[in-house]
Amino acid sequence: MTNKSVLITGANKSIGYETARQLGLLGYRIWLGSRDAERGAIAAQKLSAEGIDVRVIAIDVADDESVKNAAATVSAANGKLDVLINNAGIPGSYTAPGAQELSEIETVYQTNVFGPIRTTQAFLPLLRASGQANVVMISSGLGSLTWLSDPAHPYHAVNILAYNSSKTALNAITVSLAKDFAKDGIKVNAADPGYTKTDFNHHTGYRTVEQAADTIVWLAGQDASGPTGGFYFERSQAPW
Repeated sequence: MTNKSVLITGANKSIGYETARQLGLLGYRIWLGSRDAERGAIAAQKLSAEGIDVRVIAIDVADDESVKNAAATVSAANGKLDVLINNAGIPGSYTAPGAQELSEIETVYQTNVFGPIRTTQAFLPLLRASGQANVVMISSGLGSLTWLSDPAHPYHAVNILAYNSSKTALNAITVSLAKDFAKDGIKVNAADPGYTKTDFNHHTGYRTVEQAADTIVWLAGQDASGPTGGFYFERSQAPW
């Protein structure tokens, strides 16, 4: 068991919810982030019924004021944050890359790229106060340029401009922040949950949310000797 705290964005369902459940059962205090407070409350009730210490926090990672207010709430209650999991994300459409509207790409980037930057920067003082914190970016194998450019890999056929490139950008952000935060004792890593059965893909994925959450939970629990600036799938390094 632990007395550490974790904030998970987009945690009212799917991978985010399962990550909250697994970390909660390990003794973490859960800040369950949700854009919709009502849905967040329903999810929190389920976790609480399992004996998990959970608090709902309204946070829209695409909105500056929402993120700042969330950080202020955690600061007032805890004074620090041990783990931040940037899980919130949106898929965008499957429009052909040459025809996808720039406005839609911008919308995807606002949540998937600028959201994690905005949230991590807002919570940085609380992560520093932890003394040894972990930040986990929920990326995707579809952000791997190695896999996307390999004709033999299944992801080669999945050519989604906005979503794929947003996750490639998130991987680059992971490396940049990891280097910057090393002096503060903060580890920053990216996790690929794999093709998981969620609303994102109309539940066509072959992996369960339990499997998807495993590497995220593993990265969240790393100590000072753990890795930073890496991209992981099934607890192993994935190619950029």
